[in-house]
Amino acid sequence: MLRKRGSLIFCGTLLFVTWNAILVLLLWGRPPAPGQPGEPDRAHGDAAEGPTGDVVGDVMRMADTFEKELELQKNILLQIKKQQSLREPKAPPSPVVPILVIACNRVTVRRCLDKLLQLRPSAELFPIVVSQDCGHAETAEAIRSYGSQVIHLKQPDLSDVAVRPEHRKFQGYYKISRHYRWALNQVFKTLSYSAAVIVEDDLEVAPDFFEYFQALLPVLRSDPSLWCVSAWNDNGRDGFVDPGRMLLAELLGQFYDKYLRYIKLNNKFVPFTELDLSYLKEEAYRERFEKEVYSAPVVTYEDVKQGQLQGSGPVRLQYSKKDSFKLLARNLGVMDDLKSGVPRTGYRGVVTFLSRGRRIYLAPPPGWTKYDPTWS
Repeated sequence: MLRKRGSLIFCGTLLFVTWNAILVLLLWGRPPAPGQPGEPDRAHGDAAEGPTGDVVGDVMRMADTFEKELELQKNILLQIKKQQSLREPKAPPSPVVPILVIACNRVTVRRCLDKLLQLRPSAELFPIVVSQDCGHAETAEAIRSYGSQVIHLKQPDLSDVAVRPEHRKFQGYYKISRHYRWALNQVFKTLSYSAAVIVEDDLEVAPDFFEYFQALLPVLRSDPSLWCVSAWNDNGRDGFVDPGRMLLAELLGQFYDKYLRYIKLNNKFVPFTELDLSYLKEEAYRERFEKEVYSAPVVTYEDVKQGQLQGSGPVRLQYSKKDSFKLLARNLGVMDDLKSGVPRTGYRGVVTFLSRGRRIYLAPPPGWTKYDPTWS
């Protein structure tokens, strides 16, 4: 409505300017007043207007008149533009999203921080908060060396966590959990940020790391079914992910030598903020995903392993039991562990990866409804 009204005002103003210009031309084109040719009518005083016979003088006076008229119209248009800008809604400011680096006793945190500082597009929009556990002096000194470039927090409780006897072997995980809780409380409650990106101190970030999270923050906020935006792929080994699409998040210690050490860091920039990511909202994504998975032809493990697949589209490997999933995953080189029935990188039971450039869906039969928590 405002845009239509502004257009009408502009057209009216343009018509007004044009009409005034025509009037001026008509007035200058009238014959001289009675009296001597080329002389002004003395009865009307020396200030009388009209052609004088002095062509150069007439043109200069006409130009002066036009200049004054155009200046007047320019001021009118500037007033209109000012009023329009007051009415039009202003674009919201870009959100501030801190990068929370979880650190402990690795002085190699420098590699992570150097990369973050090198790649971040704005210090104001992406402040770096380093939360350190463990009380390791050398690591603390390494973090302090960055001065005001980072915010250095120290988790104050370094005591053991009281756990049941059978859970003593998981003491390290309990401490990590305590650290995460404390650090997130500092970011969200003490520092009052509304969102944060978490990385651990032994990770490098890809060139499009900031671009990725900046683009997906609106999706996360608009879809309450999304718990977080992850930039990590457990099956992100070279040859198992799209070129330029390996994304990062937090690193776990399990299966490191067998799987995680081979994770491929993306080295290509993807302009995520220029892409339409609305398809990632849960309802639209689920419908599209299921249609693509279950319209893909079913193939055998031998077909995949021996490269005997026809065509170029995605294919589906089907499992129906825990053992068949583990066997297929292990033989294909993807992670085979399950947590309460949920496979690594699984969505509705489907694990997606690439094999020789071909997209593979390791999927349960059609009609999947829920995970079986006994599959662990």
